[in-house]
Amino acid sequence: MAQLLLELFSEEIPARMQDGAARDLQRLVAAELARAELPFDSLTTFAGPRRLTLAVDGLPVRQADRAEERKGPRVGAPEQAMAGFLRTAGVSQEALVERDGVWFATIERAGRLTAEVIAEIVPTIVRAFPWPKSMTSGWGTLRWVRPLHRILCLFDSEVVPFEIDGIAASDLTEGHRVMGSGAPIRVTGFEDYRAALAAQFVVLDADERKRRILEGARAACRARGLTMVDDDGLLNEVAGMVEWPAPLLGDMDPAFLALPPEVVRTSMRTHQRYFAVAGEDGRLAPHFVVVANLEAADGGKLIAAGAARVLSARLKDAQFFWEEDLAKPLESRLETLKGVTFHAKLGTMFERVERIEVLAGIIATMMEANPAEAAQAARLAKTDLATAMVGEFPELQGIMGGYYAAAQGANPAVAAAIRDHYRPQGPSEPVPTAPLSMAVALADKMDSILAFFSIGEAPTGSRDPYALRRAALGVIRIVLENGVTLPLNDVIGHSQFDGEGVAAFFADRLKVLLRDRGARHDLVDAIFALGDDDILRIAKRVEILSVFLDGEDGANLLAAYRRAGNILSAEARKGPLPEAILRRPEGPAEELALYEAVTALHPAVWRALEQDDYAAALSALASLRAPVDAFFEAVLVNSPVAAERANRLALLTGVREVMGLTADFARVSG
Repeated sequence: MAQLLLELFSEEIPARMQDGAARDLQRLVAAELARAELPFDSLTTFAGPRRLTLAVDGLPVRQADRAEERKGPRVGAPEQAMAGFLRTAGVSQEALVERDGVWFATIERAGRLTAEVIAEIVPTIVRAFPWPKSMTSGWGTLRWVRPLHRILCLFDSEVVPFEIDGIAASDLTEGHRVMGSGAPIRVTGFEDYRAALAAQFVVLDADERKRRILEGARAACRARGLTMVDDDGLLNEVAGMVEWPAPLLGDMDPAFLALPPEVVRTSMRTHQRYFAVAGEDGRLAPHFVVVANLEAADGGKLIAAGAARVLSARLKDAQFFWEEDLAKPLESRLETLKGVTFHAKLGTMFERVERIEVLAGIIATMMEANPAEAAQAARLAKTDLATAMVGEFPELQGIMGGYYAAAQGANPAVAAAIRDHYRPQGPSEPVPTAPLSMAVALADKMDSILAFFSIGEAPTGSRDPYALRRAALGVIRIVLENGVTLPLNDVIGHSQFDGEGVAAFFADRLKVLLRDRGARHDLVDAIFALGDDDILRIAKRVEILSVFLDGEDGANLLAAYRRAGNILSAEARKGPLPEAILRRPEGPAEELALYEAVTALHPAVWRALEQDDYAAALSALASLRAPVDAFFEAVLVNSPVAAERANRLALLTGVREVMGLTADFARVSG
């Protein structure tokens, strides 16, 4: 068995594209090898700033020989048809075998050398590689993320001969751009390749680069009684920017810590790719970690000093924005929003603010918050879009509004609601928990959903340009994690949009969330079908119904419901069914027992549901099990006596109706 080693060496690959490129390379090569019937033991890919690498172990040196049976014309077919078959199959007529009046040919195909197959599939993959963005180099037609300079391709330690756009495959690679020798490196296989790169100051494995960054940064901070602030997203990005990571601790002017910490961290992270540092008290310290791509002779002092100067310039800008923005009240910025288009079909941002203001006041009463304060927070929530700071750091919208509101004397609860009204923006971000903050956050998300649904911009398939699925999941998370009531239909009724399709959309999103938490989506359908629009109540009832149906009483009652439903459906095809129980039955005792059980259950189930005791309602239904079972055992539904038949069908309708008070059991799949 042999090994394939492939390296695609280019100019710098954007860090954000590296993980996806490694996965795509693995997927495409694995698919082509499978198509070529070349099995392997393992396939590993690596991505870094200047190279994509793939190593495949356990490949055969050639394909297995294959025998393919091909069906031909029938015996006695025209000569022209037979001649065409022989020509395409590449066999003589003497080699054919007749079976059941049909000619068959067995075509022997010798396996090709694996190196020959690789020489075909690699260029195909490279030319069609799915980069999010690509370019041509200026000297060929190949589109690559950045100009491609080398292709290393070895199979069984030998160069696989092919070329792409004039770049011939070889056994050569290159080390670090600065610290390396500058001369090409000849390798014979993966282990040799990996060791040679390490000797030339290139860490191939991204996980190893991350480990070095964390260990080096933490050690540098620890030596001065500091702690690096963890940031997995930034770690992933920086690990894709350096081949030989060298973390350095830098210093900045403590005066910048007077800025909001989010401003300092965002300036470090977004513009400079620096890690923030905290002191013993957990608050930001006047230091940062920068990850260099080389080991400097002076231990990195010059690099750290240069990084500090660049950061200082950024933070001076931020300081200027902060002071300029504070000088103008948020309320005065509303006028600017009148000139900001939210959407061509939905008007300006100011008009959106007016809608959110109304909804926030309505929802505040549901959250037991002050409606006037909710309206005030909603009115100011978008004003920071007109500030210089948010213009420079768009990711701080909402957060800066909260700071500016607090600094300008707003009620702390109002400032917090402004700060938190975008939350949660992802599955890992905490939801707002203060009643006022919940009201404004819910109003903001509900307005987005209702507005875009009203102009036909509901999500379709994988397309969701306005992140409405995320908004709906945010609404659901706020409701469930805080245990609050939000009647969707009431909210929709107080908006200026008709809300068509929104309830069903929320049902789908709730199904997704509950399914991810282990619940059954069909139970969400069964409860939502009754018209309940309270997300919290639906989620609780799904949980209770699931437990009930998992028990013996629930399973048997569901079976009885289906049996009754099947009979009623069959009879409905013959003509209209009775709409109610017609009379007290005079037949078998089992029929009378079911009649009495059904008539007694209606008020009991209604009473439990009105008291929001869903478990009690289901428990009451469980009492139907015995009389239903006995009824089906002893009573002939399709009695030859018309009055009896009508009454028994009406009785089964009653069973279905009383069960239907708690859920649409027809939607329960199993």
